[in-house]
Amino acid sequence: MIAQYLALKAQAPDCLLFFRMGDFYELFFDDAALAAAALDIALTKRGEHAGEPIPMCGVPVHSHESYLARLIRAGHRVAVAEQVETPAQAKARGGKSLVARDIVRVVTPGTVTETGLLEPRRANWLAALAGDADACGLAWLDLSTGAFHTRAGSLADLRGEIARLAPAELLVVEGSPLPGTSRPAADFSATRAQSQLKSRFGVATLDGWGDFTPAELAAAGACLAYTAETARAAAPLILPPRRELAGSRMAIDAATRASLELPRSHGRHSLEAATDRTVTAAGARQWGEDVAAPLTDVAAITARHDLVGWFLADPITRTATRDTLAGLPDIARALARLTIGRWSPRDLGQLGLGLTRAIQLRGALGQRASLAGPPALLEQTLARIATGLAALTDQLAQTLVDEPPIELPGAIRPGFDAALDALRDTARDGRSAVAALESRLKSETGIPALKIRHNNVLGYHIEVPAARADPLMRADSGFIHRQTMAGAVRFTSAELGELASRIASAADHALAAEAAHLEELRDAVLAHTAAIAATAAGLARLDVSAALAELAANENWCRPTVDASTAFHIEGGRHPVVELAVRAGGNRFTPNDCDLSADRRVWLVTGPNMAGKSTFLRQNALIAVLAQAGSFVPATSAHIGVVDRLYSRVGASDDLAQGRSTFMVEMVETAAILTGASNRSLVILDEVGRGTSTYDGLAIAWAVLESVHDELQSRCLFATHYHELVPLTAKLASLASVTVKVREWKGDLVFLHQVAPGSADKSYGLAVARLAGIPAPVLTRARAILARLETRRDQTGGIAAGIDTLPLFAAPAAPAGDELREKLGQIDPDNITPREALDLLAELKALADAKGAS
Repeated sequence: MIAQYLALKAQAPDCLLFFRMGDFYELFFDDAALAAAALDIALTKRGEHAGEPIPMCGVPVHSHESYLARLIRAGHRVAVAEQVETPAQAKARGGKSLVARDIVRVVTPGTVTETGLLEPRRANWLAALAGDADACGLAWLDLSTGAFHTRAGSLADLRGEIARLAPAELLVVEGSPLPGTSRPAADFSATRAQSQLKSRFGVATLDGWGDFTPAELAAAGACLAYTAETARAAAPLILPPRRELAGSRMAIDAATRASLELPRSHGRHSLEAATDRTVTAAGARQWGEDVAAPLTDVAAITARHDLVGWFLADPITRTATRDTLAGLPDIARALARLTIGRWSPRDLGQLGLGLTRAIQLRGALGQRASLAGPPALLEQTLARIATGLAALTDQLAQTLVDEPPIELPGAIRPGFDAALDALRDTARDGRSAVAALESRLKSETGIPALKIRHNNVLGYHIEVPAARADPLMRADSGFIHRQTMAGAVRFTSAELGELASRIASAADHALAAEAAHLEELRDAVLAHTAAIAATAAGLARLDVSAALAELAANENWCRPTVDASTAFHIEGGRHPVVELAVRAGGNRFTPNDCDLSADRRVWLVTGPNMAGKSTFLRQNALIAVLAQAGSFVPATSAHIGVVDRLYSRVGASDDLAQGRSTFMVEMVETAAILTGASNRSLVILDEVGRGTSTYDGLAIAWAVLESVHDELQSRCLFATHYHELVPLTAKLASLASVTVKVREWKGDLVFLHQVAPGSADKSYGLAVARLAGIPAPVLTRARAILARLETRRDQTGGIAAGIDTLPLFAAPAAPAGDELREKLGQIDPDNITPREALDLLAELKALADAKGAS
């Protein structure tokens, strides 16, 4: 048996091997040690190999998916070896043959299809990258739904796409410096990929799907080769590839996605999660794709807005649609399981239920749309739903019970197949006959405790207490001894054997008949794969549109105007995520306007820390994302010219793994903006130049601001604490200065969170430091240093002027007897009321007068 295990392990040396033994998957040797540690299960030993005990652990077959999920999350790949023949077949081969086993699949993060291994509301992409730095191709495939896409571009562009997709697994050619699953160069063959795609989809040319570049085909080929290797004999669902064109989506790089917290992976405060009101898993996945890749085509954006507006204007239809959708199963993933062969009768039942409700929803919405001019996207979506599937839906409803089980028997509806019903009756009558036989044998033997039982080893058998078994042991008793236990003895009889055979035969035939009917249904479903996949996509789009309408209604969001101009005019804008958190705390979010018109397309934003500059910057970027994703936006009104690229340089973090300091990371991200942005881009920059010396930082910020204004001519929000930049508004024609307003009240700093024209008069850094809890002596010392610096700055012309005249340590204690100095040293100006200040001033005046008189 170990030799068989080792032979299979040699086929998948980079995987943990699940080796099927009865009701368990066993792991041996190093695999066992790794799995036991990852799963926190017992590591045992069994037998010896090469003179050493064999480490071993195992997981139950019936619950193996949960263990698989944990291993996959821990970064392991798992090969599953199943028994491919029965013990009877192995015995028929002669000798002491082991049951034959073979690897039937390899489970990896990018190739899972089982419900228990997937996140319902997130796509599970397998991606591949091919080509060189200037001519790359990216392909991505979700085996849980069959979605298949490609895109060509430079490596820099496709890095942004990879960040958008966040693939569960990225395939790269062996020797590549990029992180990912290394694959042989032969897998990245454009010629072979083209042949495979033509063969799979039965077409003579791929031109109907787009003009694929060799790099795109190579990446697609790598996905197909990896899928074939991991699925083995199974044939997963793969839909025809869709080619995405460069520029069709708003380009957002990885740093910007992280800065703006766009994807759900950032938690419940991410934009995707905070705005998700979908009621189906497929709808949630669609919304995730929409918000991750906003459109740049004005007509397509407008079509989405029209559909959201249609649902918003009709609350009754919106509510009814959402109620219907809420009960829908995940059709796309059920179809994928049926295709690859990892399915159950319940998948067919869910598919039937989903298609039935889809047809009902299509009829209801079609009837509502006929009363007034429906949006074009609604008509297109309804045309995709359940087209040509009425007969299949009827077949599923007529064949299956209302709630099919996961395993047979009991999936086929009574009355559908008379022969199957007869077999079921025979099996049921046989069980009644067993009960009658038990009653008769009790009477004939005089043993009231006699029972006829059934188990998987003996089948039907007669069981009596050991103390009453002797009469039945006699040769002429008509009973045949089978097993003796501590308290009971088991027998069979010719009559029971015949009856058991009849029951078993009927049950086996009934099971086979059910399985045959289910295979017919599966074949019928797979014959309509394209229509079912289109239905699933249409339902997801309806879910997203109705959800966005619900969000707009509940949160008072407006429909934005999106066009081909370079306008960016937001009135009463709010942060879509922060507003929810502020409201949850019982407060009101302060809205702000933003107008990046041609004559003021760059805003210089000043104000103290904690005033809300970063929130203001981010909210405008998020409004642009939402608008081009097809959503309404949190504002009173919004006019946005299409943004081709979105850049966000907000927040500070280092990258220790790459040896990058916080300042280096900032400079790398700023460089990407200066080399990639265009006049149609939206750029938000926060505190460029921090993290280095004051002069260096100011110089960098100054030069970057001029470059954005003069060369890129992008729409830009530029937040800074360098007030020395404010005079540039007189030199740069399209630069406007705004500030986030604050007030000082009774020694405290009050944040108004209002953005208004002008600039901050100071940074209020010491006030913010006091709010943060910096000790009073440190603040007092800082205030003294600041006063000296500001006093001497104009005289010497330098920011650091006056440093050399400051004592190294705090001022020495006042000489004994100097009451005026002592009194001044005791004053804490940050913790004194106006009345106390007046009293103290009078006291100091009296001390000074007395000192002068003396």
